[in-house]
Amino acid sequence: MKKVLVAMSGGVDSSVTALLVKQKGYECIGATMHLFDKGEGNSQDEIDAKKVADKLGISHIILDYTDEFKKQVIERFIRAYEEGETPNPCLVCNKYLKFGSMIDYLQEAGYDYIATGHYARIEEKDGRFLLKKAADLSKDQSYMLYSLSQNQLSHTLFPLGNISKEKAREIAEENDLTNARKKDSQDICFVPNGDYAGVISSLTGKSYPKGDFVSADGKVLGKHKGIINYTIGQRKGLGLALPRPLYVKEKDVEGNRVVLCEDSELFENELTAKEFNWIAFDKPKKPIRAYAKIRYKHTEQPATVTVLENNDVKIVFDTPQRAISKGQAVVLYDGDIVIGGGIIK
Repeated sequence: MKKVLVAMSGGVDSSVTALLVKQKGYECIGATMHLFDKGEGNSQDEIDAKKVADKLGISHIILDYTDEFKKQVIERFIRAYEEGETPNPCLVCNKYLKFGSMIDYLQEAGYDYIATGHYARIEEKDGRFLLKKAADLSKDQSYMLYSLSQNQLSHTLFPLGNISKEKAREIAEENDLTNARKKDSQDICFVPNGDYAGVISSLTGKSYPKGDFVSADGKVLGKHKGIINYTIGQRKGLGLALPRPLYVKEKDVEGNRVVLCEDSELFENELTAKEFNWIAFDKPKKPIRAYAKIRYKHTEQPATVTVLENNDVKIVFDTPQRAISKGQAVVLYDGDIVIGGGIIK
C-alpha cells in the first residue's frame, strides 16, 4: 500500500485532500508545518488540522520549520523589498518548504507521496511529469507551482485538480468536517494585516529613511515614507496632492527615490527572468512561442521566449504589458501545460 503525507494547513482544501486520499485507499498521515510563533500554544490552524485528522481516523504530526521559514522565506522577503523588488513569499515557501523540506521528510520517513490542496494537475507522459492547470480555471494555482522539479512532481498528488472549490466545500459538508465553511486566507501568513512594511520594520528593527518622489525626468514631486512602502503600479496611498493620477514606475534604491509616472508609461514590451525552471521539456536551444503570465491574477499573453547565454530567459510580448515587477514570477504556458517559470529581473 502506498503511503501519503498530506500537507494539512487547517483549511478546507487540504482537509478535503486528506479525505480523498484516504478514500482512495492510501495509508496516510496528516502533517502541518509550524512556520513561526504566533504566541503561546498551537495556532488555530494547527488545532483545526488535528480535528480533521481525528475525524478521518488518521494520525497527525506538526513539522517544525521555523528556522527554515525564517531563513528561506522571511529573510528573502525582507531582502527583496530592501532591494526594490516585489516578492511573492508563497512561491518561495512552496519551493523550499512544502515541496522541499516536506518531501525530504517524507522520503526519509518512507512515504511515497505528498498530497496538497492545490488546484492543479500532474500528468505523466513519455517518462516526464507535466504540471497542468486545474479543471476549475477560476481556482487554478499552477502559477504558484512553477518551481517544482521532476523529482518533486513525481512524489506529489493534487486530489483537487479535477474538482471545483464549490465541490470541495460540498464534500467537506457531506463528511461533517469542522472547517467546511472556514474562510480562505487572503493574506501572507506572517503579514496578517497586510502591513508588510510595518512587519519588515519590526522584524529588522530598522527605520527606512524618507526620500523623494520624482517624475521620470527627475522633478521632485514630494516625500515618500521609505522605499519599502511601495510596489510597482501603485496609485493609492502615495499621500500626494497631484493634478492627475500618478503611479509607481520604479524604485531607485541607491538614490532612495520612488519614480512616478502616468498609467500609459507603466507598459513595457519585454522582461528578463532568472533562476528559470523548465518543466514541460528541457531548456530550448531556439526561441519558442508561449503564453506568459507575469503575476498570479494576470491573464497570460502571447510572447517569444529566448534562452540567453547565462541561462536567463528573455521574454518579448506581442503587446506591451502593464507594471512588470522585479521579483515577481513569470510563468510560461502552452494551453493548460506549464512550460516553466522564473523570477523577473
